[in-house]
Amino acid sequence: MDRRLTLYILIGMVLGVVAGWLVFTFIPKGAVTVWPFGVEADLKEIYLKSFGLLSSIFLNLIKMLVAPLILSTIVVGIAHMGDSAALGRIGFRAITWFILASLISIGLGLIMVNFFQPGVGVDVSVAAAASVGEVAKLDFFDFVLHIFPKNAFDAMATNNILQILVFSVFAGVALSALGEKGAPLVRGADALAEMMLQITGYVMRFAPFAVFGALAKVVASSGLGILATYVELVTEFYFSLSILWLILLTVGGLFLGRRIFTLIRYIREPMMIAFSTASSEAALPKLFEQLDRFGVPRRVSGFMLPLGYSFNLDGSMMYMSFATLFIAQAYGIDLSIGTQIAILLTLMISSKGVAAVPRASLVVITGTLAMFGLPVEGVAIILAIDQFLDMGRTATNVVGNAVATSVITKWEGMLEVEELEFVEHPHAPAHTAADGRRGLELDPANFEEKR
Repeated sequence: MDRRLTLYILIGMVLGVVAGWLVFTFIPKGAVTVWPFGVEADLKEIYLKSFGLLSSIFLNLIKMLVAPLILSTIVVGIAHMGDSAALGRIGFRAITWFILASLISIGLGLIMVNFFQPGVGVDVSVAAAASVGEVAKLDFFDFVLHIFPKNAFDAMATNNILQILVFSVFAGVALSALGEKGAPLVRGADALAEMMLQITGYVMRFAPFAVFGALAKVVASSGLGILATYVELVTEFYFSLSILWLILLTVGGLFLGRRIFTLIRYIREPMMIAFSTASSEAALPKLFEQLDRFGVPRRVSGFMLPLGYSFNLDGSMMYMSFATLFIAQAYGIDLSIGTQIAILLTLMISSKGVAAVPRASLVVITGTLAMFGLPVEGVAIILAIDQFLDMGRTATNVVGNAVATSVITKWEGMLEVEELEFVEHPHAPAHTAADGRRGLELDPANFEEKR
């Protein structure tokens, strides 16, 4: 199913671009169609809403999964870990990795934007014609307070990953301390995690349709011409992301060896889902499942991924530094090396404080521009193509967190053998495995191992 799902998602991406282009090209804005009972409606708006409905349904289903999945995996993971010292050690190593990855991501963004200088010669009148809209205020003290939930149910209802993480850590440590008394709750959480992963499998069957709808809506709204207008910025940003991918995967390869190629194969579907929907949240359940198959124990991934989703957004951090200096270049403002280093340190801190804030990257960019006296209205210049840039940085976030989780697991000596992939002979007799998740009891006579 996984190989077919990858193919179907690719087909959905291609068809989505084609369908969006057809709507953008052949259906003029303001074209009216008559619905039953004589009701008139904008035909193009109908297409846009129809495309958006597909992706919105998928994202709503994913959001339905996130809170119980994170809660159950963290609780079970910590309860089974048993050793609080191991939890503290994993947390320390994770934060160390996140800080180093942040410095690399932001620093690389500054280097590449200085090298390419995509903002030089950009028409800043675009900013005057666009509106940034309401952007949440960046406040460090509010962020610190926001980490700690005042109501665990409210945190789960709003899918606040950071607050769910805090509550789950407390719950997992408490159940571990209770021992036998807490065993029924641990078993219940374990069953809940298995159930959510099973539901994830059902929801993922809808992913190709969601991918089709997401891309079709974007292209139908703006057309492919918007990319031509900003082709230099888009090309140079994606080239910079590819260098970041190379760095992350190379460092991961130093720890994982040849298994880094296996990891890439396993996470291709979460990457594609993140790229096409521009939502890290949409890829999270599938990323859990694929890392489980790769050999990362759920007690580790259940702790690492929510933490990484809050503090290890490598693609978003590169985008912040890239976009900040791009805007300065567009307005002809020359920044000294000292100022750029100060911007790097500011982004390093502020990027950790917007995990649950809508339009988080714009929040950080706007706050940084204001702090250094740069024109805040410049954010409007990149709004037109922000969706396309968001797709790349979101996929990069998935790669960064997958590598970080796998490396920390290997560092702890807890990385297991990956699940084998089997290709069934066409004339093999029908049967089922005793362990469907890992396929350990399949009859070798009927199957060939495929790496």
